[in-house]
Amino acid sequence: MAVKVVETSMRDGHQSLLATRMTTEEILSIIPDLDQAGFYALEVWGGATFDACLRFLNEDPWERLRQIKKLAPNTKLQMLFRGQNILGYRHYADDIVDKFVQKSLENGIDIIRVFDALNDIRNLKSAVDATKKYGGHCQIALCYTTSPIHTVDYFVNLAKEVELMGADSLCIKDMAGILLPEAAYELITRLKKQTKLPINLHSHATAGVIDATYLKAIEAGVDIIDTALSPLSGGTSQPATEAFQYMLENSKDDPKLNIKALDQAAIKLTFIKDKYLANGILNPKALTSNPNILKYQVPGGMLSNLMSQLKEQDAMKDYEKVLHEIPIVRKDMGYPPLVTPLSQMVGTQAVMNVISGSPYKIVPKEIKEYLKGLYGKAPGKVNDLVLAKIIGHEQVITHRPADDIKPEFENLKKKYKDFARSDEDLLSIALFDTVAIDFLKLKYQDAPAPEVIEFNIKIGGNS
Repeated sequence: MAVKVVETSMRDGHQSLLATRMTTEEILSIIPDLDQAGFYALEVWGGATFDACLRFLNEDPWERLRQIKKLAPNTKLQMLFRGQNILGYRHYADDIVDKFVQKSLENGIDIIRVFDALNDIRNLKSAVDATKKYGGHCQIALCYTTSPIHTVDYFVNLAKEVELMGADSLCIKDMAGILLPEAAYELITRLKKQTKLPINLHSHATAGVIDATYLKAIEAGVDIIDTALSPLSGGTSQPATEAFQYMLENSKDDPKLNIKALDQAAIKLTFIKDKYLANGILNPKALTSNPNILKYQVPGGMLSNLMSQLKEQDAMKDYEKVLHEIPIVRKDMGYPPLVTPLSQMVGTQAVMNVISGSPYKIVPKEIKEYLKGLYGKAPGKVNDLVLAKIIGHEQVITHRPADDIKPEFENLKKKYKDFARSDEDLLSIALFDTVAIDFLKLKYQDAPAPEVIEFNIKIGGNS
């Protein structure tokens, strides 16, 4: 059976390599070609794209989605959705999750890939229920990582649970690119035997093993793979789309993508990539494979953010030290998978440990909240000494964190009734607060006022 392909360059590709800075105009220039290529889906939204639009690009993410939809009538659009975190960095009330799913589907999304950074499936329930309620395809993603906790049995058991939750398909989300070929073969083989769900493999080229891993996964019967158009492939991104078309051509797994359409898109995307290389946003380091990642387990997006964090603090000399510190912090935290927002949190803590010269001397409030259970259940045991040092005798919750959050949407509606012009505006504010408010003030202030012209009308005259 032919392997299906999800094209990621318009979301994960530029998130991993270009700090999510591609503009809507740049993305729209590529979409018509991608729409002709025969993909299963285009991943174009979610992840960090929403935040980047508002915070850095002065663009409306909802408008971006609507415009992409118009230019892609033949291909499903897919987004990445962080469960109860949605696209933000805290847990939101169930009514916000429900409304965000509804509006995402209304504005053009077909497939919602839902994951929780801790694989705590309690944090998926609201998003899964809403996706089913509003008629979307719900793909549940399990964050792949390795640790004494994260065995093949662990993932197989989780897969059975998400199948019962109502998933339409299952994604193995290998955000750090650490899934090795034989491990992929074993995992996919067992998942195919134990569940009836179509299986999608998402990985990154960071460690340099990805092509072999994908081929072994295909041999084991994986249904869908994620790839990125060649200019935004490799390094911390996905493997190259065109390469897999050539590798699988005329085999039983041939995805039958239109190479001509891919080549046209790649030519345009190369010009865009060159611009980001020239202005320094694309760090050449992000394009280089680093097999040491198999030790550090740092995802692509996290790696580029880490580099810019260290650059800002004039501390690039500490890069290797920080990479060594990350697994130590991760073990202390109970082996959370390194995916947003946990990747940023663990990465920032590692940076602070190295720069301050004293572990946990400075602690971000998000780490404290994580240790109190506000993000969900840690996969493994947290280091007791670290726990005591950071939260002392404060209570750790054991229930689903969102159970403590009251409905938020109606209050937002009342509060911003004279300002927000749509439910989408309110959702932007719900997730990004002052960043969204500042953007919307600018957006509506910049909207041209109707032109008023004074003139005299002479009845029956010729003027």
